[in-house]
Amino acid sequence: MSPVKMNERKGLDLRPGDIVRVTQLIVERVEKKKADKKMEKQSRTREQVFEGLVLARKHGGEIGGTFTVRKVTSGVGVEKIFPLYSPNISKIEVVSRGKARRAKLYYIRKKAAKEVSKKMKQERMAVVVAPEPEVTPTESADVAAESLT
Repeated sequence: MSPVKMNERKGLDLRPGDIVRVTQLIVERVEKKKADKKMEKQSRTREQVFEGLVLARKHGGEIGGTFTVRKVTSGVGVEKIFPLYSPNISKIEVVSRGKARRAKLYYIRKKAAKEVSKKMKQERMAVVVAPEPEVTPTESADVAAESLT
C-alpha cells in the first residue's frame, strides 16, 4: 500500500496558471564526530514550502504524472518539477486559480526575462543622463565679452 492518498491527489485538479503551495519533506544527512573519534551519520527530516505558478502538467493522472512550478526568488527564476504521487510531498494546496489559454505556459520564462532587461535598461539610462552644470549670469557675460575680442 502506498503512503500517498492516490484518490485525493487524482482529484486535485491542478491546471496551468494556478498558484500552488507544495510542502515537501527533505531528508538532511549530517555527519558528527563521536567521543571515540568515529564519524556517526545522522539524518533528520524537515518540511520545505515551495510556492509558485504551475507552468505545466504532464502525463495527466497517471502514476508518473508530474507538474512544473516556477517562482522568482531574489530576482532569479527557479523551477521545480514535482512528481504528483511522490511520498516526499506531504501536501499540495491550490492558493489561487488562474485562467490560462494555453496548456503549457513556457512563454512566461521569456516574458519575465524581458521585464528584467527592461528594468535594467531603464536604470542604465538614468545613470547615463547627468545634469548640466549651471552657469551664473556674470560668468556668461564674461564668456561673451571674451569671445568678442
